[in-house]
Amino acid sequence: MPIRDEAASHLAIPDSVFELAREHFAAAGQTLRNVRRDFHEWHRGRPRYALWAIDVDLPAVRQLVEDAARLLDDVLLDDYRRQPHVTLALCGFPSRQPAHPDDFGPAALERQLDALQRIAGAPFRLEIGGLASFTSAPFLSVRDVEGGIGRLRHALCGPRTEPGGPYTPHVTVGLYGNEWPTEALLERFNTSTREVVHCTATKLSLMCYATSDIGGPLATLGHFDLVHRRWEGLDSRIFPALDASQILPNFAAILKNAD
Repeated sequence: MPIRDEAASHLAIPDSVFELAREHFAAAGQTLRNVRRDFHEWHRGRPRYALWAIDVDLPAVRQLVEDAARLLDDVLLDDYRRQPHVTLALCGFPSRQPAHPDDFGPAALERQLDALQRIAGAPFRLEIGGLASFTSAPFLSVRDVEGGIGRLRHALCGPRTEPGGPYTPHVTVGLYGNEWPTEALLERFNTSTREVVHCTATKLSLMCYATSDIGGPLATLGHFDLVHRRWEGLDSRIFPALDASQILPNFAAILKNAD
C-alpha cells in the first residue's frame, strides 16, 4: 500500500467500515425489498436528482459488477442500469431557485466548487473489489488506499456524519428485489471472486438520474478536474429553465449524449 501524506491519512476512509457493514448486514437478518415504481411522494414532480461521484465505468470494473450480478441474479431487482460509480456526496434536486430543503441550487454548487479548489488535492488511486452488502443493495468495496476519497468527502461534506452509519465507499451491484435471509447471502459472498481492480481517479463528476426510474442510468453534468483543479460544466445543463416542459427534454438529451 502506498504511503499517504499526513493530511490524506487523517481524512482517509478506514477499511474498518467494510467490516462494520458486514456486521450490520448479518445482524439485520434479512434484506430490504426494493420496488419499481415512481416515488412521487419523494420527488414531488422534480425530475432529476444530483450527486457527486467518481466515474469508474471501466471494462475491468464492469466485469466485476457483472460477475457479482450473475452470482446474485435470483435475488436482485430486474433492470438495474446505473453505471459503475463511487458516490461521494448527495446534492439534491437541481433547481435554479431552490424552494425546498432538499433542492440543490447555484449557490450550493458554488460553495462546493470553492471547497474543491482549496481541498480536493491531486489524482489518487482506488482499489475496487470484494463483495459486501447493505440491507438494500450488494456492493463492491472501494478501498481509499491514498486517502483521496476522504479528502473529497471533507471538501464536499465537511465534518457532517452519515445518518445511517459511517460513509462506506462502494460500487453498487444492484438492488434487492425482495426480503432474503442475510446469512445465506453472506455464504454466497464468501464464494465470490477475490479479484480487485486498481484505478486512478483524475476527476470528480457531478451526475444525475431521473427520479421516476429506480436504478436508471446516470447522466454527467460536469467534471472537476483534479489534474488542473478546474471545473468543466455548463450551468444551463445543471439548472435548466424552470418550465417543466423544458426540463424533461433537456434531461433526455443529456442521457442520450451520455450513451
